[in-house]
Amino acid sequence: MVLLILGVALWWGAHLFKRLAPAQRAALGDKGKGPVALALLAAILLMIFGYRMAEGAFFWGRHPATVGINNLLMIAALYLTSPGPKKGAVLYKMRHPMLTGFMLWAVAHLLVNGDVPSFVLFGGLGLWAIVEMVVINRAEPEWTPPQKGSIGKDAMFLAISVVLLFVIGFIHTWLGYPTFG
Repeated sequence: MVLLILGVALWWGAHLFKRLAPAQRAALGDKGKGPVALALLAAILLMIFGYRMAEGAFFWGRHPATVGINNLLMIAALYLTSPGPKKGAVLYKMRHPMLTGFMLWAVAHLLVNGDVPSFVLFGGLGLWAIVEMVVINRAEPEWTPPQKGSIGKDAMFLAISVVLLFVIGFIHTWLGYPTFG
């Protein structure tokens, strides 16, 4: 569980570094992108290995209803993390579509994974997305939405999101985590 907690903490730290220590991050300039990217890679590896090794109490598991809700939330999460909201006509005024999609991803995974390691991983990352939105809004209160796009772009990115769900579902199933019922 220690590796998992370290991975989630490193994810938080690497992402919030720019907001919590802006002078130090600015002093690094473009050369700071490499260490931050390496920290994020290390965080992801720690989370993967930590999650696979972690043990903890089990409260609930997969149920047909939660699997269906999970898959619908995942389509929404994939759409929100795509360029669709900024290039489309439906959600172009949404300030943080990617972080909202990330939060939906975390909630979707908690619906079907009710154990302590999942609470740490998905709960910790979902909470990070919320904190990140608050920190960004406080640091940069002024925001101008992008120009309104077309419904065609919304439809295109939604279709891509559905295809991605099937690809991700296939990979999850191949790894031993069946996604579809």
